[in-house]
Amino acid sequence: MKLSETRLAIIGLGYVGLPLAVEFGKTYSTLGFDINPQRISQLKLGADHTLEVSDTELSQAERLWFSDDIADLKQANVYIVTVPTPIDKHRQPDLTPLIKASDTLGKVINAGDIVIFESTVYPGATEEVCVPVIERRSGLKYNVDFFAGYSPERINPGDKEHRVTTIKKVTSGSTPEVAHFVDSLYASIITAGTYQASSIRVAEAAKVIENTQRDLNIALINELAVIFNKLGIDTEEVLLAAGTKWNFLPFRPGLVGGHCIGVDPYYLTHKAQAVGYHPEVILAGRRINDSMGRYVVSQLIKAMLKKSIQVNGSHVLVMGLTFKENCPDIRNTKVVDILAELAEFGIDADVYDPWANPAEAEHEYGVTPVSQLQPGSYDAVILAVGHREFRALSVADIRSYCKPNAVLYDLKYILPAQAADMRL
Repeated sequence: MKLSETRLAIIGLGYVGLPLAVEFGKTYSTLGFDINPQRISQLKLGADHTLEVSDTELSQAERLWFSDDIADLKQANVYIVTVPTPIDKHRQPDLTPLIKASDTLGKVINAGDIVIFESTVYPGATEEVCVPVIERRSGLKYNVDFFAGYSPERINPGDKEHRVTTIKKVTSGSTPEVAHFVDSLYASIITAGTYQASSIRVAEAAKVIENTQRDLNIALINELAVIFNKLGIDTEEVLLAAGTKWNFLPFRPGLVGGHCIGVDPYYLTHKAQAVGYHPEVILAGRRINDSMGRYVVSQLIKAMLKKSIQVNGSHVLVMGLTFKENCPDIRNTKVVDILAELAEFGIDADVYDPWANPAEAEHEYGVTPVSQLQPGSYDAVILAVGHREFRALSVADIRSYCKPNAVLYDLKYILPAQAADMRL
């Protein structure tokens, strides 16, 4: 297949798929496909509720069009799958969206077509799980009638500096010829360049360890924060001092949520256990990071008791719900761990977040963020997310929402050290 003959379809128009579709839509005939009709209607009107793509950027993709009609997929000859790959309640990979997308492709794919997966998976998933689904549904044979590639997404939600085109792209293909085509396709829009991996499995593994490495680094800092708290040492002061060495990594403690760092390591550990290896270090890091919400609340309660604040029935304000600052994404946010733990102690918690969609928060977590804050209402405040709106507030602004003896717990180092009663 020649690049000039490429007719693309991007399957899944979330934080990953839409920016990719917009960039490809500037050069190639590109269909943006999603099973959510409301999402398609919104995009047809030229607006993106995830805020990853501006209205201007959408309008610049002159060859991009949108549909939720499966029949329209038949017009493409190259399919890029960008559906989510979450974990279930048992922290096992949930490949349901990926399997459904593969089944859909099996209904529309034609001989000679190429399917490229971007969703994060464990090594081997593309060819062991997705390809067989396409084969069964289509009746076509892999690497004879259709081909596959894998190019892991590297989108950082809310990041306006590191964009699709400015992040180097790993590519791969199921045959040498297809690998070259996939690499050339991405190279035509990625200004940062591409890296062609030797196989699909290598590309899958590269993606899953990127976030596993970050997860372990944050877990180390979280454990150090717990130790330093017990020693009565300010963690941020230690990190600033250590950070004067040129090769010290600038990680900070905190809640580890989102659709990547808090999820991807479980894909790798699942595969490791499937082949008979128990990954001790990776799972230890996950246990530390998954326990931070409980730790934060335990520390808060100790501080409240020291101030003789009645815990049961107290009123606490949690500032922030999204999984990271300046971003509306609430997927796998660990702020809900704090809320659940507060409820266990009979604490009434209000959540305030100008970035979070109230309807989405209610649907996903049963949480209804408050729209206004009443002065003098709270026994404690937890600064959980570092939104720019929160950083713009003064200590006096935040204290104005508190009762006179309230505890102020700063998880994000938003305030000066002496202004907060506690810092992580």
